[in-house]
Amino acid sequence: MTEIEPEIRNEWIPAFESNPDETKDKLYVNVAFPYPSGAMHVGHGRTYIIPDVVARFWRMQGKQVLFPMAFHVTGAPVLGIAKRIANKDQKTLKLYGELYRVPKETLANFTDPITIVNYFADEYERVMKQLGLSIDWRRRFTTIIPQYSKFIEWQYTHIYGQGKVQKGEYPVRYCPACDQPVGDHDLLEGESAEIMHFVFVMYQFGEFQIPCATLRPETIFGVTNLWANPETTYVKAEVDGQKWIISTEAAEKLRMQKHIVVELSTLQGTELIDKTAKNPYTGADVPILPASFVDPDMGSGLVMSVPAHAPFDYIALRDLQEKGKYTDIKAIPLVTVPNFGTVPAQDIVEKNKIPNQDDPRMDDLTQELYTAEFSKGKLNDNCGIHAGKSVRQAREDVTREFTEERGSIIFHEMSQKRVICRCGGRVYVKILDDQWFLNYGDQAWKAQVHEQLPKVELVPAEVRAEFERTIDWLKEWPCSRRVGLGTHVPWDPKWLFEPLSDSTVYMAYYTIAHKISTIPSEKLTPAVFDFIFLGKGDPTTMPVDQATLHELRSEFLYWYPYDYRFSAKDLISNHLTFQLFHHKAIFPDNLQPKGMVVFGMGLLNGMKMSSSKGNVFLLEDAANEFGADTVRMFLVGSAEPWQDFDWRNELVLSVKKQIERMWQIILDSSDASGTTPIDAWLVSRMQQRIAAATKCLCAFQTRQALQEAYNGVVSDLAWYRRRLPEGSSGGAVQKEIMSAWIRLMAPVIPYTAEKLWRETGHPGLVSFAEWPVADESKINKSVEISESLIQRTLEDIQSILKLVQIEAVKVTLFIAPQWKRHLFSIVAGAEDKRNVIKTVMADESLRAKGKEATEASLQTVKLIHSLSPELVSAIADGVDETAIFQAASAFIEKECRLAVEIVSAEGSAHPKAKSALPFKPALVIE
Repeated sequence: MTEIEPEIRNEWIPAFESNPDETKDKLYVNVAFPYPSGAMHVGHGRTYIIPDVVARFWRMQGKQVLFPMAFHVTGAPVLGIAKRIANKDQKTLKLYGELYRVPKETLANFTDPITIVNYFADEYERVMKQLGLSIDWRRRFTTIIPQYSKFIEWQYTHIYGQGKVQKGEYPVRYCPACDQPVGDHDLLEGESAEIMHFVFVMYQFGEFQIPCATLRPETIFGVTNLWANPETTYVKAEVDGQKWIISTEAAEKLRMQKHIVVELSTLQGTELIDKTAKNPYTGADVPILPASFVDPDMGSGLVMSVPAHAPFDYIALRDLQEKGKYTDIKAIPLVTVPNFGTVPAQDIVEKNKIPNQDDPRMDDLTQELYTAEFSKGKLNDNCGIHAGKSVRQAREDVTREFTEERGSIIFHEMSQKRVICRCGGRVYVKILDDQWFLNYGDQAWKAQVHEQLPKVELVPAEVRAEFERTIDWLKEWPCSRRVGLGTHVPWDPKWLFEPLSDSTVYMAYYTIAHKISTIPSEKLTPAVFDFIFLGKGDPTTMPVDQATLHELRSEFLYWYPYDYRFSAKDLISNHLTFQLFHHKAIFPDNLQPKGMVVFGMGLLNGMKMSSSKGNVFLLEDAANEFGADTVRMFLVGSAEPWQDFDWRNELVLSVKKQIERMWQIILDSSDASGTTPIDAWLVSRMQQRIAAATKCLCAFQTRQALQEAYNGVVSDLAWYRRRLPEGSSGGAVQKEIMSAWIRLMAPVIPYTAEKLWRETGHPGLVSFAEWPVADESKINKSVEISESLIQRTLEDIQSILKLVQIEAVKVTLFIAPQWKRHLFSIVAGAEDKRNVIKTVMADESLRAKGKEATEASLQTVKLIHSLSPELVSAIADGVDETAIFQAASAFIEKECRLAVEIVSAEGSAHPKAKSALPFKPALVIE
């Protein structure tokens, strides 16, 4: 196949250039464009192969399909890479020189970020072509070309004009080394880390205050002590003019959050131990106890302890008290929560027999308790005026009270400690006051997106709740950066739009990308884009000629709105929801996105793929080692798109053998002629496979579609060959079957399909051949039922032969009596199979059978559960099993090498005859 792939590719590339065709319905699919800063791995492969399978399927269905591709190079990540290479960072040089195999002379030029993105964009295109992606490459662009920048300026002219972009103060993830905010795409580690908003509860300690960070300020009523790390050096400092005791790390974080911090002196953690501080709410003195688990790099470096409701606090206090220390401290319960004892933390720790704080279950148990309290807990009488409130309500009220009346502040912290920028520096939370934000918190805007979401087809349907949650959760989003590649903010050019903010409506740009690239960027005014995308304005007054404007407008309207967007599930919380907001702000209702398909994650040998950690298998290596079609078929067959998949080389090799098997089967069938008795069955089965595969592909169940199109067909062909008369190689009908089979498999293994299409004498490209359509007139239910009965019975006979291990010479088939067929019909029609005996016994003739009918009813229910609904219905209508077995007795004898006797169970004295059921004869082997 590797020999013929280049030849086929050369035919495909111009063939997949898709132009508007008013005689055809269109289908526009697109996928999140890649950031070309490194080589593609097999995880990327599925991202692009699944939409390609869908595109190829609908193209064969007669649709005019657009599948475009571009490269996202906005932002600072590539600057960080270039900087590390310029600094001779050995880890980076090894990654690019050894894993990505960048030639030495090329790598030497990677100190220029543009060189990096151009190199890998070309590599991506080359590998995508090798994988057979049916992309219209005329539409390729990068997000830093001047024409695209003009498009982004137009987009934000609208968003800004609607007041949806604002300048304000907001905490952002920030890299001090790069001196700018960072987004998910800027991170090497910690992409899932969120900014958490803690309340600093202030405890008086002489003339100083000790702030303790908490996400649960309502637990102030259950504080028994504070924790300090005796091994930490703390600082005494003036924070906004007030005297605090905090860790050195906290002092630096506070400066980033717009607080004035002046360090006065230091003190050791040991100087705090066994001193007391005043609870700001109750005024009670609480002791400060030693705890090595207190991290000076989290919060203020000092922690308030609520042992009744925090498992870590409970177990830390328990450890000290078991040593005879602080035995007078008692947990103070303050939240009543269903299914937990009076002291919930004690309850959950002791029930799970947790020996110490290092037990790996502690984090999960803590989360379990916190979730239960937040969702179902109520404050008890120890909580003063807040008693009786839900935890949810009390948290809001106490937070407001502390920040407005008790001198507390909100302190922002990352949810993960290791959040690392691509430059290698650590990321912190910083508050910026001159930053531009997209105001996703605008309630009117949210309402519009909520209203639109039900009109969007989401696959799988379960992700709808996550979209709803994200729409509600989103607030201000920092949309600008000072450093990086990209488009300058038109009204404030010292800023650039950050990567996630300039990649929200580029799907519209794809529709005209190949034509607009020839227009000088200075002519692409906002008015020009208004006409192209919104139909507004007078084209006679614009810098681009009328004919071109109308042509661009026409092309856009043919393709838009897009039909399906494919992207990873971790982008629901940002990009996928952002684009719904932006489409709603700019485009009319008839041009809103129609559908989205959300992908699961990719694993390599059971572990998450990560280029930075070296746990990847390069896509090009996979294609070279196994062949493009093998890679495609494995990635399609390993899981449904929304499920996680696991790449394992040994399993991929078996897929290669499957393709070789298909190749041989089809070539072996090329000389078939004449007819055989089993032909009608094979033709009927193929209609069922076609219908099932088509239905699955329409629902994006690509794995199940492949099961039908490959495994199902191979299984049918194997049975067909078993049922052929002695010496026959099969009928000419196989040519019809093979033609349909090649087309069914063409979206998944297009190279193999193209070659087989030619080898079997078909003209043109199979990629544009007509998708097979199930012909109901060729479906023969009776012959399918007959063969199914024979198949199932043969399997039962062979299973028994394996168990008994005797020198068998004969098998007797006892056929179920008529009364059991009547009983089967009653059970099959019963709505409630759990109470079916009552239904059966309502029939006078069956009631007369007594216990025998009762037992048969239970056996029949079990049998029905093992059969398809269609088969159950057919059996209930009546199947002449005796005639079927008599016609197939010679075949059964040949397969089992046993003499076959067919006997009616009615009136038989053999004890085994009583177990005969419809479609499941009783078997006796002698």
